[in-house]
Amino acid sequence: MLKIPGHEDRPLVQGTAYLDDPLFWPVHLGTCLRGEDAQRAAFGADWDAAMELYRALSAEHEWPVFSVPLSSRHTIHVVYRNIEGEHGVDYLIHHPAWCAAETLAVDDGHFMGPGTAWPELLSAARQPADEGLDDPDARLLLLFPTLGDAHLPDDAAAALTTALTARTVIEEPAEVARMLLENQGQWTPAHWWLEDGVRINAGGHSYRNPSNAFALPPPRLSEISNALNNGTATGHEPSS
Repeated sequence: MLKIPGHEDRPLVQGTAYLDDPLFWPVHLGTCLRGEDAQRAAFGADWDAAMELYRALSAEHEWPVFSVPLSSRHTIHVVYRNIEGEHGVDYLIHHPAWCAAETLAVDDGHFMGPGTAWPELLSAARQPADEGLDDPDARLLLLFPTLGDAHLPDDAAAALTTALTARTVIEEPAEVARMLLENQGQWTPAHWWLEDGVRINAGGHSYRNPSNAFALPPPRLSEISNALNNGTATGHEPSS
């Protein structure tokens, strides 16, 4: 069994085999595909097959994990938390020097996030990996549900469309990309800015908003910001 520090008692297994199934991606992005139009555009005639795949991903005896290594030696682990009545996807980040992984975002009925701004999502997707998952399109789609950014650049849709085209059989990837960016995660898109070189946000459910009582401690906020931005964070002042 796969082990993540702090989660040793969980039945974690490598989920890599799912990544080559084009239906995995709309299933994984399901909470960001809100409304009948979005569901229809993403799944088309494959709804029944997608539901069968979802049941496999949600099996309680095995929790699929998808790992995204970063250049800083941190790793983001995407964990399908298959507890009866508490199913969800946890986005954990860990470094070998840490005693336990930290939670970046939670995608479930009691969501927590956002965990990334758009520049960080793109940076994490495109960082070179010496081992593990190295495909930037797969990395972008895996981490997309952590996104919550009120200031998307003009080329965000093009990058997401490219990833959907490469990894899925969606007939209108540009339209699905537009819908995904319109909804983003389950939370309200947040305003991000740099404070003493650390990217933080104003989200009321985010571990990366230092004003929240449950926020990650400042050293972790700094280290995670640096890792996600590959040491090159830039930002803007918060909106009033």
